[in-house]
Amino acid sequence: MLRLIACALLTAVALSPASAQETTIRIGLARSLSNGAELIAIERGYFKEVGIKVELEEIESSANVIAFLAQNRFQIVAGGISAGYFNATEKNLPVKIVADRVSTPVLHNLVVRPELKDQLKRVRDLKGKVLSSNGPGSVSTYEIGKILESDGLTINDVELKIIPFPQQALAFTNKAIDGAIVIPPFRYQITEGNIAVPFAEADDIIAPRPMALAVIMVNTEWAAKNTELVRNYFTAWLRGVRDYCNAYHGGSSRQAVVDVLTKSGTERREEMLHKYPWPARSPNGRVSVESMLDMQRWYVKNKLANVELPADRLVDNSFVDFAAQKLGPFTPDKADSPLQGCR
Repeated sequence: MLRLIACALLTAVALSPASAQETTIRIGLARSLSNGAELIAIERGYFKEVGIKVELEEIESSANVIAFLAQNRFQIVAGGISAGYFNATEKNLPVKIVADRVSTPVLHNLVVRPELKDQLKRVRDLKGKVLSSNGPGSVSTYEIGKILESDGLTINDVELKIIPFPQQALAFTNKAIDGAIVIPPFRYQITEGNIAVPFAEADDIIAPRPMALAVIMVNTEWAAKNTELVRNYFTAWLRGVRDYCNAYHGGSSRQAVVDVLTKSGTERREEMLHKYPWPARSPNGRVSVESMLDMQRWYVKNKLANVELPADRLVDNSFVDFAAQKLGPFTPDKADSPLQGCR
């Protein structure tokens, strides 16, 4: 189900006097700490400076809204790379990946019910268990499959249930599932309450790296008719990405990004945002093509997608390359940060 992201800063943008002259872009966002990039770009007026008003709607999974993107009901969608994306591209639907959203370290974990912790000594012990992915053919399904394959199992060796991230805590409490892939902030909410415990870290197991598990997709027909608008959007967006990356490293924008994440309801407990690490991303917005092609191979092998398509059919980095060239090189405020991502 879609819902408007409840955020005072979005309302302020919508009601601004200049909004009548601004071009509206409708964006579907899967809930993630990485949304801090879009939110801080709104808060700081980066989109407004280039005559853009954004309307954000929360989506459960990008896999559920590929059709909406193809129909131009959304101009942009941000979420995981699903099998549905590759199937849509095979059918020549007007959708394309154009930017990175989350890449190594992604901080996704396969968590399990606490009472199973002592029974599960290795990944192979998950055979026959009930695991949850957040959408049919979603990137979480790929992650579960890759983790299982690391110890000789396949996705067919478990029972897979589709449960959106916000509903997984209840599913664990009711013992409807034994394990699930969780992402920040859901990972911290679930583990902090001992609803589930960490079992297998995606960053340690899944290759190739950097992983490109979540991306930005556009409607290509809309983009072709509005090239200057799209370039302006991604230049403003990349400014927000770099603010997020500085915050990731504990730099000058840290508190501002924390504030927009709590105001938006992405994670209402500010202390959690200070306590736990955040997922990383590329400060230049480029998608890891090797990782994306590995996902495509996995989806085809597991009969979730039909054919393997070449990289140029699947990704277009030209908009973020334009933005990165315009903004120049990125150096974190805290150049001595020991964190690996966002560089």
